Amino acid sequence: MKDVTMHPPSSTRRQLLGAGLGLGLTGLAPLAAQADEKYPSRPITLVVPFPPGGSVDIMARQYSEPLARALGVPIVVENRPGAGGSVASLSVARAKPDGYTLVASSQSSHLANPLTQPKVGYDPVKDFENITILGRLPNALVVHASLPIRSVQEFIDYAKKNPGKLNYGSGGTGSMGQLNVEMFKAVTGVQTTHIPYRGGSPLITAVLANEVQFILDNLVIMLPHVQAGKVRALAVASEQRLPQLPDVPTLAEVGYPQLNLSSWTGLAAPGGTPAPIVQTLYKAVRQAATSPALVASLNERGVIPPEEMPPAAFEKMMAERLARFGEVVRKAGITAE
Repeated sequence: MKDVTMHPPSSTRRQLLGAGLGLGLTGLAPLAAQADEKYPSRPITLVVPFPPGGSVDIMARQYSEPLARALGVPIVVENRPGAGGSVASLSVARAKPDGYTLVASSQSSHLANPLTQPKVGYDPVKDFENITILGRLPNALVVHASLPIRSVQEFIDYAKKNPGKLNYGSGGTGSMGQLNVEMFKAVTGVQTTHIPYRGGSPLITAVLANEVQFILDNLVIMLPHVQAGKVRALAVASEQRLPQLPDVPTLAEVGYPQLNLSSWTGLAAPGGTPAPIVQTLYKAVRQAATSPALVASLNERGVIPPEEMPPAAFEKMMAERLARFGEVVRKAGITAE
């Protein structure tokens, strides 16, 4: 599926920007005029490695218009699902490093897959120029409402008194949902049983039906059900409490700061993309992130708007998480099917 964000002629576009129309991106002068005049000079393809409608796809489409305005060229959003995001990620890693083919990266495609898929075919750091994050998606420890558990400590006590009785679900073997729980188990010492599902939709159904008793996964997919009282959020894995769930503590608040690991969606280009192009793209994301309309839209969907994170800082964070989760994968012997 392709989505092309088109724009009026440059003179009209400047008038619209000055008037604060569209997404309200007042003051977003095209960065092309501030950088190399040769880039960008034609449409940019932003590849989404997942089907339409998921959190990564939604975030990419939220950014497509403000990025197009900041860069002065159309952004084409193209979905290329397959192998949990590996197919598209590999194709972008092999694309011409000219700044015209980008990928919406995620912890699934650029962390879980390289760690758990032996033949993934790409290195998430060496084979990409990782530009910056587009937003964070907080994970949450969520239990079925029928469980007599209302805090993280009660959960740990219950699990230790009933070893192997609690089942947890994930979107598949080797997914971030599995890796999150395995790290939780390593830190807390609880024993639980993993039941993998094929994606987010069947996982939600399983949690609501009490086929699995808990998950430690993307809160966005469960937030409506938490708010409806069908499941209970015990804690969120984020730096701060979320405005959507102000009474739910962070994992750091209840004694587990090492588990405060929000998922992220980022922007990456093929490895070897020239540094001036990477900087132009980074500045465009930062300009887009100042749009009140974009921030409001992200917040509405439970996404934490991005902090300032230059390429070097982004790659450092990725390397640190690859090392931490890599240890979890090795100890648990996780290999994706």
